[in-house]
Amino acid sequence: AAGQEVTNMALPVPPGAKQTALITGGRKQTSTILPDGTEIIEEFDVQTDQLLVRKRRRKTILGRELHWIYEVGAPPERVTIANDTLKESTVNPVFSRMDRIDCFEWRVRNLPYPKHTYTVDVDVKGREIIIRTSNKKYYKRIAVEDLDQLSLPLEPRALQWDHDNNTLVVQYRKPQALITAEREAAVARRKLGTADDPALAGWSEGDVQCPQQ
Repeated sequence: AAGQEVTNMALPVPPGAKQTALITGGRKQTSTILPDGTEIIEEFDVQTDQLLVRKRRRKTILGRELHWIYEVGAPPERVTIANDTLKESTVNPVFSRMDRIDCFEWRVRNLPYPKHTYTVDVDVKGREIIIRTSNKKYYKRIAVEDLDQLSLPLEPRALQWDHDNNTLVVQYRKPQALITAEREAAVARRKLGTADDPALAGWSEGDVQCPQQ
């Protein structure tokens, strides 16, 4: 919708934004700077163009950069000075989003309750997916900004979920209009340069393409 905050660069880049791209670690990585200084980094699989990571970082009024917020994927494991890896909790619920070509997927790990405990539905008016448990141990509202950006409705029939191995998996089938927009954005990314682009066949890992705006 007009005037709405843009967070998804898997869709076309908004006016006034600056974008660069490089190939690193077998992934296509784009960095987008929005007019307000917000930086968005997205990483795509080189072969399938599937979105693997999207993280966003804002600046304060004084220009100090805030911590990265992961919208898709998960942050890397942290390592202590003693070189011990800090593992995520195996007790507290851990929420993350993964993107697939045809659907969104959210996972909540460390939820040990029986399947009948969970209710997952769509709040059509509030434009969110709601996860709740009958024992009141877990509650989560999920906004789908990708649909908001294109003013697409949230359809209950597109939602499905399952629970297994202490993990709740929620999927939402992408509407065709969103899939088309993502394909158009993928074409734009290829113009920034990819390893399989014949026009940039000489690219090697770490090469950076000039900004596009």
